[in-house]
Amino acid sequence: MVKLAGELDWSKMEFEFQNLYSEQGRPSIPIRKIAGLLLLKEMFKESDESVVERWIENPYWQYFTGEYFFQNKQPFDPSEFVHFRKRLKEKGLEFILSQTVALHPEAKNEKEVQIDTTVQEKNILFQPMPN
Repeated sequence: MVKLAGELDWSKMEFEFQNLYSEQGRPSIPIRKIAGLLLLKEMFKESDESVVERWIENPYWQYFTGEYFFQNKQPFDPSEFVHFRKRLKEKGLEFILSQTVALHPEAKNEKEVQIDTTVQEKNILFQPMPN
């Protein structure tokens, strides 16, 4: 997570979304923090609530989202994700995810891709136990 945090262009992300924020009113959640948590949410298949809860106990996730000192409180209420996603719209969400894809531009030229499905969820139904 520390290495990935150093490879992502956070300033580009902040520049892309700065027009979504006003200079007046309540201070906003830093873009790196909320966008970083959205990335963590996607990478680790978390819900809005669980990614915020896991962030509290994970110093690597905190560093990834721009913290330099360990925090023991929620960075924001999970409902803020809803408001942020509405502001970003689909194009903004695609931009955030494209930043991780941009780290490996050579991958789009691969002629062959190997996929390991041994850990993929199986659609197995179990018979009910007889009474």
